Amino acid sequence: MRRFSWFNATALTLGFAFLYVPMLILIVYSFNESRLVTVWAGFSTRWYGELFQDQAFLDAAWVTLRVAFVSSTLATVLGTMAAYVLVRGGKFLGRTLFSGMIYAPLVMPEVITGLSLLLLFISIGLDRGIFTIILAHTTFSMCYVSVVVSSRLVGFDRSVEEAALDLGCTPFDAFRSVTLPLIAPAVIAGWLLAFTLSLDDLVIASFTAGPSATTLPIKIFSSVRLGVSPEINALSTILILLVTIGVISASLVSKRRIVQQKRDEQMAEQAA
Repeated sequence: MRRFSWFNATALTLGFAFLYVPMLILIVYSFNESRLVTVWAGFSTRWYGELFQDQAFLDAAWVTLRVAFVSSTLATVLGTMAAYVLVRGGKFLGRTLFSGMIYAPLVMPEVITGLSLLLLFISIGLDRGIFTIILAHTTFSMCYVSVVVSSRLVGFDRSVEEAALDLGCTPFDAFRSVTLPLIAPAVIAGWLLAFTLSLDDLVIASFTAGPSATTLPIKIFSSVRLGVSPEINALSTILILLVTIGVISASLVSKRRIVQQKRDEQMAEQAA
C-alpha cells in the first residue's frame, strides 16, 4: 500500500481550499452588516430578513421549484420508457437513430439546445413562459434519466421477471409488480438528477423563459451583473445549507442501508 506523501496532502489541501474557501467567505459575508460585500461592518442577519421580503426573489424561487418538479417528473417517466425500450426492445428498425437522439443532449452544447428550442417555439407561435421552460428542461434532462435507468436494467436479473410471467402475470403487471420496484432506486436517482439539473440551469432557461417567468438562476445572474448584493450572499448561503443537508441525509441513508444489508447477510449465514 502506497504511503500518503506530503505532495499528495498538499495537492489535496489546495484543491479543497480552492473549492470551499470561497464558499466559506460567502457564508461569512452573508452575515455582514454593511451593504458593501467586501467591507466587514459587524455581524447581522438583516439581509436574510430582506431576502424573504423581496417578492421578486420569492417569485423566481417558486417558478424554479414548479418547473423543476414538473420537468423532472416528466423526464423520469419518458426517460424510464426510453431506457426500457433500448435495453429490452431488442433490435428494431431505427434503433440506432433512436438511441442517438436520446443521448445527443448529453454532448450537445446548451447554447445550441436553447437556441434550437427558442426557434422551435417561435416557429409554432408558442409564447414563452413556464410551459416552454418545462418542455426545454424535460428535453435535455430526459437523457440523463435514461442513462441512469439503462445502467440498472442492464444488470437486472430477468429470471425474476420471467418467473412472474410464467405465473400468469401480463407484461405490464410484471413490470409494475416486479421490475419497477427493483429498479426504483435508479428511477429515484434519475428524478433527483433531473431535478438538480433543472434547478441549476441558466443557459437553456434564458432562451426559453419569457417576461412572465423568471427562474432563480436567471434572477441571480441578472442581479449579479449590476453588482453582488448582500441578499445574493444570503440566498447562496441558504442554497449551500440545503445542498449540505441533502448530501448528509443521502449519506446517512446509504450507510444505514449498507449496514442493514450486512446484518441481513450475517443472519442468513447464521441461519444456514
